[in-house]
Amino acid sequence: MANFEELDRVVSLADQMKAEDGPIVLINVFTVDAGDEEALVAAWSHDADFMKAQPGYISTQMHQGIAGSTTFINYAIWQDVESFRNAFTNPEFQRRIADYPPSAVAKPHLFRKIGVANHCVA
Repeated sequence: MANFEELDRVVSLADQMKAEDGPIVLINVFTVDAGDEEALVAAWSHDADFMKAQPGYISTQMHQGIAGSTTFINYAIWQDVESFRNAFTNPEFQRRIADYPPSAVAKPHLFRKIGVANHCVA
């Protein structure tokens, strides 16, 4: 089962799931013990199959650190917080969390795109 930790010390994922923003991006930083990488990816893939079928889901991508790193980053784009909240709190999704290797630590956090002059559009 994955252990959850907050990415932000001030604002929790639970706090964020009360918001009404959209579209949003879920960033989830995973760490896992060496040797558990394949188990992590298999469990994440199983979750991604579930999320892909949920209303409001747009896309997802998993990345692994290079040079033997056992840190992974997933980002998923959702139509809005409500859609993500409904999928994340779904009992079927919550059962799937048990499939992660015991060494897995997940740090999910929700973000919105911002505009930065001369660099990014909102």
